[in-house]
Amino acid sequence: MQEQKTDSRKLNREEQNPLISVIVPVYNIEQYLNRCIASIRQQTYRNLELILVDDGSTDTSGKICDAAAKEDKRIKVYHKENGGSSSARNLGLQHAEGEYIGFVDSDDYIDENMYEELVQAIFQFQVPMSQISRDEVSEDGTKREDVCVPPKEPLLISNHDMMEQLLLHKGDCSFCTRLTHRKFFENRKFPEQKLNEDFFLLVNMLTEIEKFVILPAQAYHVFYRLGSNTRKKDKNEFSRVYTDIVDHADWVTELTDSHYPDLKKVAERFGLYQRLDYMLHIPVSMMNGENEFYRKVVSHLRKHFFQMLKNPYLTGKNKLYLFLLTIAPKTVRKLHARIRKIN
Repeated sequence: MQEQKTDSRKLNREEQNPLISVIVPVYNIEQYLNRCIASIRQQTYRNLELILVDDGSTDTSGKICDAAAKEDKRIKVYHKENGGSSSARNLGLQHAEGEYIGFVDSDDYIDENMYEELVQAIFQFQVPMSQISRDEVSEDGTKREDVCVPPKEPLLISNHDMMEQLLLHKGDCSFCTRLTHRKFFENRKFPEQKLNEDFFLLVNMLTEIEKFVILPAQAYHVFYRLGSNTRKKDKNEFSRVYTDIVDHADWVTELTDSHYPDLKKVAERFGLYQRLDYMLHIPVSMMNGENEFYRKVVSHLRKHFFQMLKNPYLTGKNKLYLFLLTIAPKTVRKLHARIRKIN
């Protein structure tokens, strides 16, 4: 039955052949960049342009981009001063000519039929956005546990239900697994000098997208390597992503109140959980009275102490950690570090 649906979609391929712009921010990734570029160039869906934005690389990444452009006329390369992934993506959006926009991170790679499947889904389900599932691959080549569980079959989901999934940490907010109509990027851009940027932009965008489709195939492969984003080798490093997720939690709570009022308790859970994540990652050395952001997090937990204990969407383990971190944060963190070391 599933094969018949796929075949019928392919009959309309020539009629449904919009240009896709695939934007790849590039920064000091020479070891994996060729694999990423090759996986996009080899797509069975041919009507695409590949926009490589060299974000001030100091290794040979920029040269690799230029060499690829000489081999494939669909590739455009832009070189800029280092400003971060969001800055590079925003520059790519300025130059994108496609009707639909996709993104790939430069250390990741994709299956050759990914964009064909995403385009077919958009026309089959008559939606402005389609999403495919992903997996994570470690540096040694082993597959990691799924962060987001793929649906068993194509899933048509409303913006309300997707919002709920995101607030429960069950949904995928990455734009790398999505194909999105360009109109939703008009007057919008990725927040620069911030992490958790995909979540911020997607939640903002969902208010205008009635529904979209999620495909089960894990065609996008996240390459999980130490040193990227929150994956730090040094335990004393503290990624700003943990402060950004708290800021975004406060913003999304306000948005939920105005657009999804029935999700108030879910949003409350989200804000508490994000603060729990912050408290479990901040180095103990930074847990002091001079750290204003830390003080605000602890104050918020104490102010919402009873809501925390009564929230039906927090697990018993969540509540226990939040309770202990509210009462004696530094002591609990030191104990938590010792337990992790033993295990």
